[in-house]
Amino acid sequence: MDADFDLIVLGAGSGGLAAAKRAVRHGARVAIAEGDRVGGTCVIRGCVPKKLLVYGAQARHQLQDAPSYGLHVEAVRSDVSELLERVRSEVDRLNLRHRQMLSEAGVELLQGWGRFTAPDRIGLSATPGGPIERELGAARILIAVGGQPIRPSIPGAEHTWLSDDMFLQETYPDQVVVVGAGFIACEFACILRGLGVSVTQVVRGSRLLRGFDHELADAVLTGMQDSGIQVLFDRTVHAVDRVSPDDPSAGLTVELSDGRHLPCGGVLMATGRRPRLEGLGLEIAGVAVDRGRVLVDADQATSVPHIHAVGDVTDRINLTPVAIDEGRAYADSVFGGRPRQVNHDLVATAVFSDPELASVGLSEQAAIERFGEEAVTVHRARFRSMSRALPASGHRCLLKLVLQREGGRVLGCHMVGEHAAEIIQMAAIAVGMGATKADFDRTMALHPSVSEEFVTMG
Repeated sequence: MDADFDLIVLGAGSGGLAAAKRAVRHGARVAIAEGDRVGGTCVIRGCVPKKLLVYGAQARHQLQDAPSYGLHVEAVRSDVSELLERVRSEVDRLNLRHRQMLSEAGVELLQGWGRFTAPDRIGLSATPGGPIERELGAARILIAVGGQPIRPSIPGAEHTWLSDDMFLQETYPDQVVVVGAGFIACEFACILRGLGVSVTQVVRGSRLLRGFDHELADAVLTGMQDSGIQVLFDRTVHAVDRVSPDDPSAGLTVELSDGRHLPCGGVLMATGRRPRLEGLGLEIAGVAVDRGRVLVDADQATSVPHIHAVGDVTDRINLTPVAIDEGRAYADSVFGGRPRQVNHDLVATAVFSDPELASVGLSEQAAIERFGEEAVTVHRARFRSMSRALPASGHRCLLKLVLQREGGRVLGCHMVGEHAAEIIQMAAIAVGMGATKADFDRTMALHPSVSEEFVTMG
């Protein structure tokens, strides 16, 4: 049977969109199947709307600082419901724009939920798992369906929010409990607090932001606590109950493992994500799955040679830029005659908490584990930035270089403070090129700035 397309992509998120558009540029006939809006987690219910809420919280901070600069703003009215509505409107605009860009690129959008009906055929249904309404064949298929948040199995879990739900609220209640220690939990805790919500964060372990440099995570914790967020470590949530079963607006009670009961108006479960594999028919296609993720090699190939996968569905580095690069590398290799593999060893990351954290390369702990404590040296600078001089308040910055003692190569470059992500993005270029401490020291400082501390620290 002849193929209808050279490539069918399952999922119109960041990785799928990048692969589809790049493959068309290489001359392939491409279709992309999506049952939801176009844009994926990042655009619809992740990075983009979250960052807009971060800016909303920052605007409130700026108004609070205004008197320090001689600006006296009277009668400011805060309307979180209006902010949320504006965020949703921007997401709607981006969804339409992504649909237009697919059309302009020559990619056919198949509106529907796609699943394998054979190793080389995709069936489309109007609802997830619903009856097949259309079936198409392709010489190659790319799985790019992304991931989804996990709701823990505890009594009353159905009363809680997942991260997706945070953008659908009409407003936020006065008190919220955030459960989790990762970047999603920390970001939303800071957003909510910045918007005037009383926040308690419940953490199962003894640290925030596992996988990040410990010193940076501690700096974020200090800043969060200074802003009024209560962080409870070494506790789990046993149950969530409605105060009044007949009146949802009456609020919730969160029962903790230590017997404590927390009253609140909402609970966010930010306790992890997993690949979105249900209903894809991977067993029909013969695609191997391990621990809930699609297994791929360095070329994004699954156990079936003509089927590949990119992005969060592979559960490696679940970041939008990684998915985009994986999608483009796949298209370049398979359809463009330019084989290349994605380097997952040096990926800059950011946490848009308050204060903001950004990092590239090895943490101090990872560097010591890899090279040994005697082979690693650390330089750091702690200070309050000039932007906080007149308000005389706010978080302190922490800048940190992790070096290989012999030769001084920069193994990791880390920062907590204002504009951390913007600064580390540029530092990532230097780290990727193998820069040494001497290279940083030779660089003339741009004064006065926060980033100059990276080239002046002793």
